[in-house]
Amino acid sequence: MGAGSAGCIVARRLADTGASVILVEAGAARLERSRIIRKPGMISIMHSVPQVKKRFDWGYYTVPQEHAAGRRIPVTRGKLLGGSSAINGMLFVRGHRRNYDDWAAAGCTGWSYDDILPSYKRMEDWEDGASAVRGAGGPVAVTRTPRLTPASHALVDAFAEALDTPRNDDYNGVEQTGMGTVQMSARGGVRYSASHAYLGADRPPRLRIRSAAMVTRVVLEGGRATGVEITDGSRRQVLRAGREVVLSAGVVGSAQLLLLSGIGPAEQLRGLGIDVAADLPVGRNLHDHLFVPMTFLAPSAQHRGTAGHFFTGMLAETLRGGSWLGQTVFEAMGFVRTAGADTPADQPDLQLHALPWSYPSPNQDAPVRHSVDKRPALTVMPTLIYPKSRGELRLASADPAVAPLIDPGYLSDPADARFLIEGMKLVREAMAHKRLEEVVTGELHPGRALADDADLARELPQRVHSVYHPVGTCRMGGYDDADAVVDPELKVRGVEGLRVADAAVMPSITGGNTNAPAMLIGERCAELMTRQG
Repeated sequence: MGAGSAGCIVARRLADTGASVILVEAGAARLERSRIIRKPGMISIMHSVPQVKKRFDWGYYTVPQEHAAGRRIPVTRGKLLGGSSAINGMLFVRGHRRNYDDWAAAGCTGWSYDDILPSYKRMEDWEDGASAVRGAGGPVAVTRTPRLTPASHALVDAFAEALDTPRNDDYNGVEQTGMGTVQMSARGGVRYSASHAYLGADRPPRLRIRSAAMVTRVVLEGGRATGVEITDGSRRQVLRAGREVVLSAGVVGSAQLLLLSGIGPAEQLRGLGIDVAADLPVGRNLHDHLFVPMTFLAPSAQHRGTAGHFFTGMLAETLRGGSWLGQTVFEAMGFVRTAGADTPADQPDLQLHALPWSYPSPNQDAPVRHSVDKRPALTVMPTLIYPKSRGELRLASADPAVAPLIDPGYLSDPADARFLIEGMKLVREAMAHKRLEEVVTGELHPGRALADDADLARELPQRVHSVYHPVGTCRMGGYDDADAVVDPELKVRGVEGLRVADAAVMPSITGGNTNAPAMLIGERCAELMTRQG
């Protein structure tokens, strides 16, 4: 259930073995085929125009965040074939190899880097071809952003020198550390979402897609999942499972469905009148990446947030292709190790996202069309990739149509705020490098008026933002781990015939954008199920 980053892959890989598969998706199938989804650069319109965004997004928000100025922060989740892989920034980042080794060391047998590497290689079609660590010929095209503005070129060089970090042409290769060009799940001006890559015209006839159908609960009989209840808005029906049910509804949807089905903390379920089928810590361990957008005026960044600039780009892409609309809006990326890092010596703890566009300030919480400075600018986002803060997802109601209560607990651990402040100072230091003297003409946001640590600490709660990478609500753990929801085979503990396969199972977040790891989880789930016959 759920045709998102992992669900599309599980369904396709199982159907390729001859199994009969029904893939249930709440969104409409036709949405994924629209130009605004397929054309990579259109994400800027998709996320900035509320009337457009609401067609593709569930519209979730966090509960008021106590340590982030009481803000209700968007939790953007795709509601269409491809899920969030159809509306994200397309940045393809595996994370650090130690992320997976740490999972294995914590009891997740079979999830070490060496275990999962063949799955990554099977998934991707890397532009440089196959190597010991990269794959070629897979369904997901992975390419470097082909065109960088002069400002982005200068930024990569300046940051590498200022931060004493190497240039790195492949952060998904042997080493993650360094500055370089972003890698995206796109090629030839086309987004490679999970649905585009795995559910194309050649999909097996035994794979049926049931779109515009919302799953309301997992049907449990005698301690076993035997199917799911769905509704299309007018009627409810039960789809029976011949063998297993796989939840791939994402970090929000998978946890919500388990809770609605009586699988979760017993006290919470009983309080809502839900019969308890399995007392498990569903919804806990919620955590997410955070960044702080910092915008600097830079004429050679070239792009302007004006209607005329977008129209010119769309016309150029339509007539001849090869324009900025054919690639992600991000151009440069870095992984660096801060002075106070508590990670091993070869593992960076700070990610830097960079794009040649101005950015809303101080945040983009409100569902309105935000105005941005119309001048060309570089936005650099120091990003917390190993948050210490943890939160929880809970049901607001036993009604499946009511959104759950999403509380990531942003900045609840003071170490996260301290880290982001240091990241902001590091970016300022790098932007003052001599290589950028004639590129950057001033700091637009947060602005030099916020000069010292105390100023930044007061302002940070208003400016910090989700990278839309929430994970962990159905945590994977060892077979005897009482704090786990699923075991290393992704089976829900105490329930037969039920697995979860998406970012919800991550015991700890990976060091980088999470879409590629979510797709990996789909590949691994299908492999585990196929191996067991």
